[in-house]
Amino acid sequence: MNTSLKIAIGSFFAAAAVIKGAPAIAAPAEPQNVSIVRTADLDLSSETGRRTLDQRLANAAREVCGAVSDVDLEGKNDVRACRSKVLSDARTRGQQLASRGGSILVAAAR
Repeated sequence: MNTSLKIAIGSFFAAAAVIKGAPAIAAPAEPQNVSIVRTADLDLSSETGRRTLDQRLANAAREVCGAVSDVDLEGKNDVRACRSKVLSDARTRGQQLASRGGSILVAAAR
């Protein structure tokens, strides 16, 4: 077989492989809803400050996870699971911030 023909066939298969894999590479990333909870104005060493932070985190979890119709039971369960996970993660970050202050990023892929 001719060398140039081998190169042409090899190039064809390489191009075909790239084109075939392009949709997987180009797939958009899962969008995330994000909310930032500010803690600079809170005294996290006090019970009132921690309670206020927990209320802010719960509100942010509701905001980023969204809501669905009452008739969509599967959707309701998904939202409930999202809120539980997001709130748990945010509370963990809140405990870490208690000593140094700052903001908490609350995010969910929905």
